Amino acid sequence: MSISTKLVLASGNLGKLREFHSLLAPLGFEVCPQADFGVTDVEETGLTFVENALLKARQSSRLSGLPALADDSGLEVDALNGAPGIYSARFAGEPKSDARNNARLLASLAEVPEGQRLARYWCVLVLLRHAEDPVPLIVQRRWEGEILSAPRGEGGFGYDPLFWLPDQQASAAELSAEQKNRLSHRGRALQALVAAMGAGRDRP
Repeated sequence: MSISTKLVLASGNLGKLREFHSLLAPLGFEVCPQADFGVTDVEETGLTFVENALLKARQSSRLSGLPALADDSGLEVDALNGAPGIYSARFAGEPKSDARNNARLLASLAEVPEGQRLARYWCVLVLLRHAEDPVPLIVQRRWEGEILSAPRGEGGFGYDPLFWLPDQQASAAELSAEQKNRLSHRGRALQALVAAMGAGRDRP
């Protein structure tokens, strides 16, 4: 069964929508936001990124009738025993706020000196051909970095202004969109997913 070139993105995050569109449009895929089909965010009751991505993809595919692409991603900080993890988007509670999440992260690391703030972004992508797809395509990638003591840069979203990349000597928020799409956890996961989609077009 071939994979349709029209996909619904199981997210209401405009930053993610922009990134997926810029990565997939050149490959001939049309990425539609779930809001176009009246789909709202599903309750993320999973205990892992994989479980939450599957929950989101199944709901969006069921309600839209299209193949669904879902992303569940977050930040893992070693000094915080892996937090905020799957709770990254709501680290500071509801309503979700990048600014408040970043402020809480800085407060949580106030006693941890720079150089000891190792962290990584994780991204899990799930593609369902239909809501009952028993063999979803699943890929995951990470992006290693450190947490700054103050934000830098105006780009990106989420924790990007605090996510320092030693090899780039820049924060994720200081990268161009092209650089971020090439280097990031989401960009590399999507590259892997596209490769898997190509390999899976002839699946029965």
